[in-house]
Amino acid sequence: MDKLKTQQTGQLAEKQACDYLQRQGLRLIECNYRTRAGEIDLIMQDKEDIVFIEVRLRNNRHFGSGIDSIDYSKQQKIVKTAMHYLSEKQLLDTVNCRFDVIGISYRQPKVEIEWIQDAFSTDDF
Repeated sequence: MDKLKTQQTGQLAEKQACDYLQRQGLRLIECNYRTRAGEIDLIMQDKEDIVFIEVRLRNNRHFGSGIDSIDYSKQQKIVKTAMHYLSEKQLLDTVNCRFDVIGISYRQPKVEIEWIQDAFSTDDF
């Protein structure tokens, strides 16, 4: 798959994840927050919590689910980027946050979405 098609597919998966989470009552704050440390796909609010969400897409599950692909190193990057966001917004010690993962699989003719809340935490480091 070429880079442009991969990018477009990733953007579509992020939009599907965002739409799904909004139907669950979360409110979108920001998409694709980037720092030198890394990127967070979606930042949303769930009641009083700020939720940092990693979206993972798999077209087939021969190599595991998208969720399985978030290793310790990726978790560290997400946490570091989230801490940067909270610091930049002056929210570091004022809000609760959590780290969720959305796994999306395209199983023709439908899309399967798996949402794992509190997939990992800052206590893991």
